Amino acid sequence: MTDAVATFGQAEQVVPERRRRSKPSDDDTRKINWWATALIAVCALTVVVPLYLAVVVALKTPDQLASGTGFEWPNPIRWANFSEAWSRTNFSQALTNTALITVGSVVFTLLTSSVVAYALARNMHRPFFKGVFFYLLAALFIPFPIIMLPLVKQTAFLGLDNQGGMILLYTIYGLSLNIFIYTAYIRSIPIELEEAARVDGASTWRVFRQIIFPLLMPMNATVGILTCVWAWNDFIMPLVVLTDPAARTLPLAQYVFQGQFNTDYTVAFASYLMAMAPLLVVYIFSQRWVISGVTRGSIK
Repeated sequence: MTDAVATFGQAEQVVPERRRRSKPSDDDTRKINWWATALIAVCALTVVVPLYLAVVVALKTPDQLASGTGFEWPNPIRWANFSEAWSRTNFSQALTNTALITVGSVVFTLLTSSVVAYALARNMHRPFFKGVFFYLLAALFIPFPIIMLPLVKQTAFLGLDNQGGMILLYTIYGLSLNIFIYTAYIRSIPIELEEAARVDGASTWRVFRQIIFPLLMPMNATVGILTCVWAWNDFIMPLVVLTDPAARTLPLAQYVFQGQFNTDYTVAFASYLMAMAPLLVVYIFSQRWVISGVTRGSIK
């Protein structure tokens, strides 16, 4: 008994010593990788410089833009470009249409892609489900221009050349990439969690709703942001699908600035900044979930 107590006392002395050795020192934590910092700064400039140029052009008059290199800060500032862009594009209506399509696409994408990915991830050992998974992945290699003309005829025949049809198309065409993202993450979730819930009498839908879907929140943020950016900035699909001028989105409304012989760059850039602002606000508030989803997916 005495030997056991002595051995236990020695172990208590060794464990704190090992913890002190494994704990990083202040010099290690304060060490900075200057090469990585410089690379990040250069990459940041590639974003800041075009953004600065867009702001400067949006605040200039056409004469000020033509007289300089484009990078000079305007003096005086012409705020009327924003009001003119608002009226010429019917910005409020276009913003409402774009927001409706984007929000609807994000909601339906999260609901459908997560359910399909869950069914595939938990049945990947079956040949049928594995074949469906690779069939959906094969759609990633089909360029949109190849199916553009048949898509126009089908949407017009089915009466889907409106906002509802756009939501459906964004949900379907984003299915391949989203399932690829979801499936890898769902397969990393221990199946013992589901088995314990089923022992308590939970159905498959209840397991997914109360256990799996809450665990998918990092992936939901990642998929939601990707879908939001795609639906908000897309130009080709609304151009070929939408037939009602009142249903046009922001990228289509901004096409009014492109003339046959000239382009009103100052008013156009003011419109671009107004269209970019809501998406920028969304990303600022959701970036921590997006980064969390990317890092968790890479670790698991």
